[in-house]
Amino acid sequence: MSEGGLDGLFGATAGPAQEKSPRIRRRRSPIVRVVGNLILVAAATVVVVAGLRAASVEAPLLLVIALVAGLRLVTIAAAAVRPPKQPKSRAGAGDAAARTADSLRATVRRWERSLDKAHSDSDTYARNVLPVLGELADERLRLRHGLTRTSDPRRARELLGEQAWAVLADPGRHGLKTRDLETYVQAMERL
Repeated sequence: MSEGGLDGLFGATAGPAQEKSPRIRRRRSPIVRVVGNLILVAAATVVVVAGLRAASVEAPLLLVIALVAGLRLVTIAAAAVRPPKQPKSRAGAGDAAARTADSLRATVRRWERSLDKAHSDSDTYARNVLPVLGELADERLRLRHGLTRTSDPRRARELLGEQAWAVLADPGRHGLKTRDLETYVQAMERL
């Protein structure tokens, strides 16, 4: 990810703005479209009738023509209501997998920054890290044992262990070392 700020994000350049004229798609004349669709229906009808005859199945020709023409009308109607194609972004950013990976990477980096800041700032730790640890503990307790820290504090304390319980119960506590956090997270994973 680049650190270019909003200008880089929205594609602004340092030089003069170069606007590309939108590519205008020329539409075919109605006569050409109708003739093209008639040829397509005729070709599809020939293929269907040949396939039916090869399979020794008899079907009225008008029925086959009506079905193929109806199918073509449905495809035309579906194309008319289809959402417009998304414009291609630069450098492969239009790929959904790449966007997802970038979003995931940005989220993980945000978590890392928050955790790094929480090591030195007890207020950040109490405001950001501790509530998330508490929610994780409650969710694990609820899923595995059918209780939360507030619904059955005695049993939750037994399951979490005294050290993890003390960390989660004391919001004014200073930030923990990485090794301590790992110990408490492992205690929650054992639930």
